[in-house]
Order: sequence, then structure tokens, then C-alpha cells
Amino acid sequence: MSGPSASSDLGIENTNIKTATGVTLDEQQQTLVGSVLDLFAGRPSLKKLALWDDNGVFEDNITIATGRKQFEPQWYGLQTAFAEIERLHHEVVSAGNPIGMDLKTRYVTKGIKKEQIIASRVNIFYDKDTGKITKVQDKWDGELPDSSFKNVSIEQLIDPWWWVHYGEGWAWWMWSFTWDTWWWQAMRNLNSVSVPKIVSVPKNDEEDAKRGNQ
Repeated sequence: MSGPSASSDLGIENTNIKTATGVTLDEQQQTLVGSVLDLFAGRPSLKKLALWDDNGVFEDNITIATGRKQFEPQWYGLQTAFAEIERLHHEVVSAGNPIGMDLKTRYVTKGIKKEQIIASRVNIFYDKDTGKITKVQDKWDGELPDSSFKNVSIEQLIDPWWWVHYGEGWAWWMWSFTWDTWWWQAMRNLNSVSVPKIVSVPKNDEEDAKRGNQ
């Protein structure tokens, strides 16, 4: 399914997609990018997530969610965690596979109303034959952590301001029901398992609509 009619049928709200000079998306890519922008805006739905392969992966700096049972709660969790989600900027910079997109988003957590702005590079991998998304990578500041301490340098470790910044980020994610600790890889895996226990996913379109997601 692709093209403007597909976006309408799926209830995709982000149809005005900005692209860098010389970058052109085909209809299938426009549908995928529009759906992913909706997800990052806290506007998930079962129809939009049907564009994902059942074994798809969502990966960012705090989680590696593999399979539908893990990645769907991550997207619905944004509605649970944040009072406000505002997209400040987006631009598709590559129309290949993956599709590359620069994204800047402002988040405000519920409760303490803590604000955080995250700039990231989003990569959207997809199967050209099925049209399904196979992976979305959300790289904060263009990077993803590995099994090390997020590739932290000695200079950073001895810089007190780096620790202040790190602590602020840690506290913010603690309040948004997920967390960020020194053991990056272990915690990312734990996040993917724990969030589905906290966040419920609608069982059908009717339940989805009651949440305002259709």
C-alpha cells in the first residue's frame, strides 16, 4: 500500500514531508516516512503499525525492541510518558534504504513537566517487496551506544559538566518511565522487556479509536 490514498486510508497525519535539496521520495517511501513521523509525534495506531514487519526492530539510545510485542508498546508509551510532544524540525536527507531523516523533537514529561529537546538521525529500513518497515533507528545526536559505556572518552569522564549533563538526562528518562544507566546495553534490553508490561496496546481498531488514535 502506498501513495496519498494509502496515507489517507491509514490515517497518516504527517503528509507534508520536507526533503533536502535533490532528495525525492517515491509514494511508498512517503507513506512510510509519514507514518514514522506520526509515531514520533505520539500519534500511533494499529493501522500505522501494520506497516511494520512482525519481526521489525525499533532501536534508540535506551532500548532495542525486537518484534511486534516489544516495538508497539514503545510507540504507545509516548502517550503515557509525555504531556507534550512537539516536532521542531524534520528533513529527509536520503531516499535510499535506509531512508535517512534528521529530526528534532521537544518532549515534556507528565507530572514534573520536565522539558527535553532531542535531535536525532532517524534511519528507516524497509523491505521493498512487502513495503514493510523492518527497522527504525533513532540515533540521538547521530549515534547509538554499543556494549561499552556509550564510547565515553577519558576527557568526558573527568569533566564535571559532562556528569551534570549525564545526570540531568538520567533523571529525565527516569520520570518518563524508562531509564538510562551506565550499563547501556543491558538497560536497553531491559527496557524493551519492561515497557510492554507497563504500556498496554489496543486490542482492536475500536479500542484504538477510543484512545483517539484513528
